[in-house]
Amino acid sequence: MNDIRRTILWVIFGFSLVLLWDQWQIHNGRAATFFPSPTASTATAPAVAASAPVAVPVAAALAPAMSSSDRIAKAEVTAPVARERVVVGNDVLRLTFDTEGGSLVRSEFLNHRDQSNADLNVVLFDESRDRVYLSQSGLIAGAAGGILPTHKTPMKLVSGDRELKDGANELLVKFESAEVGGAKLVKTYTLRRSSYVLGVKHEILNVGTTPLAPQLYLQLVRDGNKLAGESSFYSTFTGPAIFTEAKKYQKVEFSDIEKNKAEFERQSPNGYVAMVQHYFASAWLLGEGIQREIFARKIDTNLYAVGMITPLEAIAPATSRIVEATLFVGPQEEKRLETIAPGLELVKDYGWLTILAKPLYWLLDQLNSILHNWGWSIVALVLLLKIAFYWLNAKAYASMAKMKAVTPRITEMRERLKDKPQQMQQEMMRIYREEKVNPMGGCLPIMVQIPVFIALYWVLLSSVEMRNAPWILWIKDLSAEDPYYILPLLMTVTTMLQTALNPTPPDPLQAKMMWFMPLIFSVMFFFFPSGLVLYWLTNNILSIAQQWVINTRMGVPPQFNLPKFK
Repeated sequence: MNDIRRTILWVIFGFSLVLLWDQWQIHNGRAATFFPSPTASTATAPAVAASAPVAVPVAAALAPAMSSSDRIAKAEVTAPVARERVVVGNDVLRLTFDTEGGSLVRSEFLNHRDQSNADLNVVLFDESRDRVYLSQSGLIAGAAGGILPTHKTPMKLVSGDRELKDGANELLVKFESAEVGGAKLVKTYTLRRSSYVLGVKHEILNVGTTPLAPQLYLQLVRDGNKLAGESSFYSTFTGPAIFTEAKKYQKVEFSDIEKNKAEFERQSPNGYVAMVQHYFASAWLLGEGIQREIFARKIDTNLYAVGMITPLEAIAPATSRIVEATLFVGPQEEKRLETIAPGLELVKDYGWLTILAKPLYWLLDQLNSILHNWGWSIVALVLLLKIAFYWLNAKAYASMAKMKAVTPRITEMRERLKDKPQQMQQEMMRIYREEKVNPMGGCLPIMVQIPVFIALYWVLLSSVEMRNAPWILWIKDLSAEDPYYILPLLMTVTTMLQTALNPTPPDPLQAKMMWFMPLIFSVMFFFFPSGLVLYWLTNNILSIAQQWVINTRMGVPPQFNLPKFK
């Protein structure tokens, strides 16, 4: 009867795992794994030909600053003109600008290869059939109303080389609009050698006869789709992010924007707005002390914007005003980001364990500066952590060794008193007291270390430095799966060895769980990046070695307790 009950419980437990996994997939915005439902029509990017760029409605994009529907309607009116794509670049970036609004519509990273096709570079900004991701800026009228140059206003390229010349450190690209509402807008992008930071100067000229009081907006527009090829076994954040000194780093889910439930600081004299995805990000930054209104809105079917609006002082006729902004578009290299603006390094998202993850990344980076190999740096970092936690681990393994020594007595006692559960419990506590064994002694020291190893997990998962970084032989990319699954297989074997070295729980159900859970856990690692598997494999090997040594010293011969499933 007991065996039948246990079988039923195992079936229920297994089915529950399936249901939980399915719901976790749905919660993270992916299709259900086991019980898929029809995909909603809004889940795909707007289908547009590459030759016919998406016309993002300016009215919806700028709604936070518009109080009148008449002003919104007027802002959308633009005369059809010929458009040109202007391609420029430095030694790390190739950028494509659209003369409609002088917007940045494509960015290609020359030092980062696409993982699905090594012949292609990574593209972040894009305006194609599969992806809409743009950087835009322009002017809207203040309380006086009217129409001013926006990101839909035709512009012309008035000066600028297409490539950074030898010996030059800067490349200027300037766009100028025609007169709209008594104003001209001149945008000047400054590219610098080996930099992912663009200086963007907005010069507003009042060519009319009355004063102007415009507002400048800066926005990033992106579709709400997840990244192509994203793993089903781990999830990283994709979407808008906002940083202010008062509220710090604030992530905004596309789903919250859709439901008008997005919560973030909407007025600030500092900070930035960003679009974040795994390994790469873009961000608009304004100078410290410039008051800005922050917005995040849905602007079309599966299309979202995050941005800032800043009011300008009145501009008298025949005068101009200049607003300097910064546009970052590049990889999440933590050391670079820290030098650009306060808090920008937080787009490399470590979650709630940032306080532990940042020093771990620093240490990993220092090791790499010595070893010049990220794979061996991971091995060295795990070794250092094992040394740092040696005494905690020693206490845990010593407690396990004691438990292992008394396990035969407890097993015999449980068999003898199996029909007297109360007496069995009392007898078990008596044995623990006599032998000075704490059943939780092996768990608590390990629990203390768990946050550190979770933080290291996020460091390895988030670090763009792992992309295309080789380790040895067949491991050519630490951010990709092991092509031959050698590391995951070795990790599974070491996990089983580690489990076999531990004392077998007296309760048969616990004993079965002790074997099933590591196996389930190991399966996930077949789909994890090689760097993460290497870290866990190294940790397992060092743990086995330490446990073996401690057991031997305590006079408890190491032996492998194989599972007995009856």
